[in-house]
Amino acid sequence: MSEEALQSQNVLIAAFEGWNDACQAATNVLRHLIDAYDSREVARIKCDGFYDYQISRPMMCHVQGQRRLVWPETVFYEITVDATHRIYAQMAPEPNYRWKEYCIRSMHIAEECDVSTIVTLGSMYADCPHTRPLPVESFNDDCGCDDDDEHCGPIGIPTVLDTMAEENGFSTEPIWVSVPQYLGSDECAQGTLQLLRTLSDLLGVPLKEGDLQERADRWKAQAEVLLRCNDDLSDYVRRLEREYDFEHKVREQAKLSTLNVGDIIAEAESYLDDPGFGNSQEQS
Repeated sequence: MSEEALQSQNVLIAAFEGWNDACQAATNVLRHLIDAYDSREVARIKCDGFYDYQISRPMMCHVQGQRRLVWPETVFYEITVDATHRIYAQMAPEPNYRWKEYCIRSMHIAEECDVSTIVTLGSMYADCPHTRPLPVESFNDDCGCDDDDEHCGPIGIPTVLDTMAEENGFSTEPIWVSVPQYLGSDECAQGTLQLLRTLSDLLGVPLKEGDLQERADRWKAQAEVLLRCNDDLSDYVRRLEREYDFEHKVREQAKLSTLNVGDIIAEAESYLDDPGFGNSQEQS
């Protein structure tokens, strides 16, 4: 979908805590937008029947000296970006039960907000180096992929919502960022920043970045300290860098080639899987 088309529509941006939210990179985009702009709550989906409280546990908070239970639930926000741009946000822990009913309720609220496009954000752990731009991909029908097998396997609530929304006449734009699995589960500001910038490009609106760049720089600096203390990890990251650079070069060449991109990437992956690849790189 073109940026011009999205600028003229109400857009719902959804992100879910849990399996689909490595290092909280996806949900932190919504937290950032809610804090950066004028926002107000417009709807909720109650928790009853959707959550296993041994997995998504309620929280105990103290408000003005009084104890208060906070249950997991879905909250929808209206976010005013500027005088002419308004977006909606849906944030929640991933439900444990009754996904179909949950998605139907989500779409009803989207319809009440006159939303025509649903953008889902996600983040996943992957073998990618922190020293390079983190991979950001959109898994939609226009991605140009010829091999549907790439997307076979377990899915989360964002993909279910995407699929059901398309079946019910919504346009969908799923956006995912990969974050380095070797850095653990701490927040990844770099992933949040790149998702925000991709979302900004998609909406055709410059979104405030606040201190995300500074936090991303700190994240990279902390990763460098970790590498200096672990030779094996440092070697591993150097290998990831070589693979990343090689695949990036192949993709750039593919843009100038008449060959099928999928065939070129498959050939590159076969080459990278060759046991002699690492040794030849070290000797060069």
